[in-house]
Amino acid sequence: MFDTLKMKLTQKNQFIPDIKNAAMRSQFRGLPELDNSKCKNCNACANICPTGAISTNPLKIDLGKCTFCGACERICKNNCSGAIHFSNYYKLGADKLEKLVVLDGTTPEDYHKKAIEVRKEIYSIYNRSIKFRQVSAGGCNSCEMELNACSNANFDMGRFGIDFVASPRHADGIVVTGPITKNMAYALEDCYKSTPEPRIVILCGACAISGGVYQEASEINREFLQKYKVDLYIPGCPVHPLTFINAVLDFIRKK
Repeated sequence: MFDTLKMKLTQKNQFIPDIKNAAMRSQFRGLPELDNSKCKNCNACANICPTGAISTNPLKIDLGKCTFCGACERICKNNCSGAIHFSNYYKLGADKLEKLVVLDGTTPEDYHKKAIEVRKEIYSIYNRSIKFRQVSAGGCNSCEMELNACSNANFDMGRFGIDFVASPRHADGIVVTGPITKNMAYALEDCYKSTPEPRIVILCGACAISGGVYQEASEINREFLQKYKVDLYIPGCPVHPLTFINAVLDFIRKK
């Protein structure tokens, strides 16, 4: 027992105490800050974007397509004196696709306030506990690895009652990663139908939300998204654990 107490005193808490106000490293690319007054409409940023996430006149970035590669920021710094700058703000989840579009003057406070609206039925059912079945629908495994990290000692998602389960029969919803390939289309729909109602669908990462860099690939089948309602979109490439956990906490409004 004394060894355990000694270890506790030496190592202190391994988890992040305040997950909603955790400090992110400065190098992290999060919510972009746009200044349309500096944009010369040269389209250099739009032309270099691998997923077509950027458009000009007016300048805007679709986080559902953005891979956060930083190429637009680098080329814009040379051509337009920095009209695009990525902050390290990580609370990027939204409940509608149109809310993922960042415009000139969008601040972290404004974005976060409007991104996810309170739904009474979600709060009343899931505010204490929510379980997910994660489906890798043709992903590269980067988002999947980050989702695994959500349950480690550092982030400890389970303390909020948020967990991944092995069977859709035990889940309240599914978390989809990857662009949804033809080979995974049936398995994804089967998993969805095996989840008890009321069920939630979360798209996690650029590939799941928009197809990402694979959006024009011939082996993609995204008919699932035309059939069923998506409740939450969480941008990233890959999605950071803090982004995922905070989006789910806002979605179920757990304090």
